[in-house]
Amino acid sequence: MYIYTEMENMQVQPRYKESEHFTHFWKYGNGKQLIDFSGAVVNFENFNKFSHFYYHVDTLGDEVVKEVYFTKKYSEASREIENYIRNGVSEIDDVPESVKNLFRQTQKIPDWLDYDLIKSGAELCMRSNLDSLISLRDYCLIGGYDYAYLSKPLIVTEALKKGAVKRLSETLDFWVNVTRYDALEIHKKGYEFAIKTRLIHSYARLSIKKHYKNWDTENWGEPINSWDMMATYVGFSLVFMHSLHKFGNTFSEAEEKGLFHLWKYVGYLLGIPEELLPDNKKQATENFYLWTSIQPPSDDGSRLLAHSLLNESLENPILKYQFQRKNLRYLHICCTWFLLDDEVCKRLHLPKVPFRNAFPYAKKFINKIYDNTVSRENRIKKGNKDQMKVLDDYLKITQNSNFH
Repeated sequence: MYIYTEMENMQVQPRYKESEHFTHFWKYGNGKQLIDFSGAVVNFENFNKFSHFYYHVDTLGDEVVKEVYFTKKYSEASREIENYIRNGVSEIDDVPESVKNLFRQTQKIPDWLDYDLIKSGAELCMRSNLDSLISLRDYCLIGGYDYAYLSKPLIVTEALKKGAVKRLSETLDFWVNVTRYDALEIHKKGYEFAIKTRLIHSYARLSIKKHYKNWDTENWGEPINSWDMMATYVGFSLVFMHSLHKFGNTFSEAEEKGLFHLWKYVGYLLGIPEELLPDNKKQATENFYLWTSIQPPSDDGSRLLAHSLLNESLENPILKYQFQRKNLRYLHICCTWFLLDDEVCKRLHLPKVPFRNAFPYAKKFINKIYDNTVSRENRIKKGNKDQMKVLDDYLKITQNSNFH
């Protein structure tokens, strides 16, 4: 259940459904591949069922931010919230009512939750090893920048000034911590990351509403609205899985169900309305189709974000030598051209590079051999170890006060 906001009475239309970028994507590009991959039947019959979520926000999170974060120092408020997350909140605790309301929801285990399915989804994320991280970066994140309105909150909160290394580190920290074994049990680390991320979204949304007077709600929707959140988490499930598929990875029915179940629960903890959270790739593709019809293609701001991410390898000191960084950037460009369709890459003004299919096809070939020669259990262990190593490297770099 959620509370309707006044803005939800506004009607958004599928305004770009006849546009070239929309029709090309769904007839010839990655959208067509997603339809073939998922068996989706796309049309606009359910558009009005979901469109009002463009003006819907997480009011529970927003009230906590107003009552806790906006009334004391940020560090003090963060410590207070951490205490609530780790120790729980009961009806008799002497805490703000907004905090009780939030934790009443997050501490309630939904009837549909299946921890065995979540485990299967986590194992798929881990056993896919570095393919998972490449997919997140070179398909999910950079592909998301092709949607101009989706990128607006990042632009207006000056994410470019923070830098792509820091932004990537934060995304990686979140993703790794919600996709480990038992991470999403109440009070565990993944649960904590979900609640903190939810409140960061509320903090950013309220700050945008307060300080950015030119926010165009009618066209852009509410900042970090529920429909945009659905699209983001379809990125972590559907788009992520499609990327693994493109790299030659295979997955069982339980793993596929598990991945969607994992992100459905993360979405629930983040305050996304349950009716927006898909159970499978067919639902996800059909929902994503509707959402893309309200999004224009990339503009100058979103292209800047894409190029900032593309050049992250050059400014990241994890690799010591410049030639190593240039080579890593080249490999990421190759993967991006391989995973995204050409029209999207051209719109984002991604550089063309020679032999761009060599590395992705080699990776695809090696994956097939690796999957047939190494046990699933060992792939999970190695994937977890390698992903934790990458995260540790990023955290060491970004937590160093000398790194800007």
